[in-house]
Amino acid sequence: MDLIHIHTDDNVAVSKAPLPAGTLVNWSGSMLPLVTDVPAMHKVCVRAIRSGEAVIKYGQVIGFAREDIAPGSHVHEHNMEAGNHRPEHDFCKDYTPTELVAPDQRATFDGYLRPNGKVGTRNYLAVVSTVNCSVTVSRAVAAHFQNSGKLRDFPNIDGIVALGHDSGCGMSTAGDGYQTLLRTLHGYICHPNFAGVLLIGLGCEAMQITSMMRETGLQESDAFQVMTIQQLGGTRAAIEAGIERLSAMLPAANACERQPIPASELTLAVQCGGSDAYSGITANAGLGAAADILVRQGGTVIYSETPEIYGAEHLLTRRAASPEVAQKLVDRIHWWENYTRMNGVELNNNPSPGNKAGGLTTIAEKSLGAQAKGGTTALQDVYLYAEQVRKKGLVFMDSPGFDPVSVTGQVASGANVVCFTTGRGSAFGGKPVPSIKLASNSMLFERMREDMDVDCGGILDKRYTVQECGERIFQYILSIASGEQSASEKLNYGDNEFAPWHIGAVV
Repeated sequence: MDLIHIHTDDNVAVSKAPLPAGTLVNWSGSMLPLVTDVPAMHKVCVRAIRSGEAVIKYGQVIGFAREDIAPGSHVHEHNMEAGNHRPEHDFCKDYTPTELVAPDQRATFDGYLRPNGKVGTRNYLAVVSTVNCSVTVSRAVAAHFQNSGKLRDFPNIDGIVALGHDSGCGMSTAGDGYQTLLRTLHGYICHPNFAGVLLIGLGCEAMQITSMMRETGLQESDAFQVMTIQQLGGTRAAIEAGIERLSAMLPAANACERQPIPASELTLAVQCGGSDAYSGITANAGLGAAADILVRQGGTVIYSETPEIYGAEHLLTRRAASPEVAQKLVDRIHWWENYTRMNGVELNNNPSPGNKAGGLTTIAEKSLGAQAKGGTTALQDVYLYAEQVRKKGLVFMDSPGFDPVSVTGQVASGANVVCFTTGRGSAFGGKPVPSIKLASNSMLFERMREDMDVDCGGILDKRYTVQECGERIFQYILSIASGEQSASEKLNYGDNEFAPWHIGAVV
């Protein structure tokens, strides 16, 4: 069959291949002639749509016809638009408690149990900068160990990560921007994938180390050291001091060993980037099935990218665990509507040029496909960016749709594995947490074979079902969490993807 019809109510279907005008496609027991060329992954009108009438996909409104659209026509930007449709939220209407697998029957992985009870999937050391001014020193300290070969004597250490960013000063210490960066830095400093952390500041920045420690409760220890460049006497002295302090952490970090851990200790960040029209049908749907498996195992799934649930948030509020949780999500949507309005951006005009080339026309269409990666279980809570996740099950963390910024927040919130779906071919990986890349179609999987981990394209040609794909993804998550390298790790991604969210004016 040349067309994919997702829901019985849909008046459009998705093309599985480039189809020229005049092609006869099998539709509902008869042959439908195409009246225009239709690129692969794009929408085909299968029922007449009048001007101003809703275009339906996934059983939901994704936009409105700009003009009369005849059956067999290509449906895209030229003849449809987003419009102003806002669905009803219907708080908790579809809420169903999640049935958990018995503890003695849960899957396990080999992870690192930290002294505070948290569990890591990797064993790194970190050099964290409070401010852009200390990034050069932080990177020089990390580079010493990478270039000197000293880590060869410590085989249980995965590496040393320098986390630099372009903020930390020129901001109010009382605003959202400061609090967001503070949560992000604190989340990384306390992340269980780090066996030890060195925090480096300049000394005069807004993000003062003493203030950070007072506000977060951080205290120095053998595994957490702090220093400032100004107090130590300058760049060279700070680099030497940093090398000395990290060197002292190596033996204890190397002594850490993996041990069997229940899958309930996994916190999975689900993410999508470079999406196409297949993403919501294959990779996101397969990841959603894997997310459901993990939640039933007692684990946690962090769903994010608030601008990319816009137009589909009602599907989450319907399965919220309480009206309060649903309202928290709606409040974040309203915050984004105001935030984008103030900055002269349309929240309902999010799809990128790559998304549009892949057949996605409106943010509602993109969001409805994206929401599949969150699975079907109840929404347990909603968090601010980089806020520590405290509930098990499916949760939502507010973030932009820009992948590195969103994943940075998810990791700060506690994610110890990332699953990243793509249809166009995103190149991404973030240390210290392994990122698993899921291809929405087999052509992409073969074309970018070194960058992809799992081919979800077999759902299209029925080589396996969505549920079978989800089982494969879940088993792959367990393997990666146990130490097997993901594709992005083999390519050494992750040193440049730490990207905290900037909110507010730079002054």
